[in-house]
Amino acid sequence: MKEIFATERGGPGGSGANPPAPAALAAKVRTLAPSMTRSMQRVAEAVASDPAGCAALTVTGLAELTGTSEATVVRTARLLGYPGYRDLRLALAGLAAQQQSGRAPAITTDIAVDDPIADVVAKLAYDEQQTLADTAAGLDTVQLGAAVAALAAARRTDVYGVGASGLVAQDLTQKLLRIGLIAHAHSDPHLAVTNAVQLRSGDVAIAITHSGSTGDVIEPLRVAFERGATTIAITGRPDGSVTQYADHVLTTSTARESELRPAAMSSRTSQLLVVDCLFVGVAQRTYESAAPALSASYEALAHRHRPRGGTQR
Repeated sequence: MKEIFATERGGPGGSGANPPAPAALAAKVRTLAPSMTRSMQRVAEAVASDPAGCAALTVTGLAELTGTSEATVVRTARLLGYPGYRDLRLALAGLAAQQQSGRAPAITTDIAVDDPIADVVAKLAYDEQQTLADTAAGLDTVQLGAAVAALAAARRTDVYGVGASGLVAQDLTQKLLRIGLIAHAHSDPHLAVTNAVQLRSGDVAIAITHSGSTGDVIEPLRVAFERGATTIAITGRPDGSVTQYADHVLTTSTARESELRPAAMSSRTSQLLVVDCLFVGVAQRTYESAAPALSASYEALAHRHRPRGGTQR
């Protein structure tokens, strides 16, 4: 079915043949590593942990260093978005140069059960910053621009998400509603499919799923895709199943998952950044109508935020 849709609609959205910038390489490794084979993970981890050292190695040298084969090295380079190993080496050299420019050392220690609260704050703050930086570095602005254009012109927008991603879906629809656009968030899979059936060309459907494989989100996106709506996937897995039904793919990053920090926490941070980028882009394109609508929504809610009876709340 994916092949049929790719012919009819131009295939899943993606960044095309443009390799990721050096700054996005580490983020790309963190995003794709869980879906790689163990041998490819060894290659990816090596280039991310020591870009300068690996940049100096031939394809044979890197294969020997990681205990893999030359073919595995080349496959890993291509999965990371580079046409071949030579292009990956150039990116590694660029990344190494950036790291030697005086950047502060990374905080890599996971949060422990007995960590003082001050250490917890520092580690979480660093992880959040890194997640946002990785997402920004890896975000395809061409895909983002196309998604913004579709949203700005949409008759209506449906957004699908469950769990933590469902909260992000609600955030996006609330933002769109406040600038006068028709948008609905659906976390109930049955209701999501029921609404997706009503979509058509000129409408937009957005699926938010970090794993890229959440069935309750993929199903309504597939239905919307088949109905001719413009479809967008916000996902941490650009190779996930959800992308086969997406005209545009916006990739998020996430911090390393640990016992006290599930993936949902950091993935939500990166998803909210993408949502904010979408919203601001749409507000810019629809400014003439968005500004009055936003002002009206502020005025309608202002009395709810004023102190009552002279008592501050």
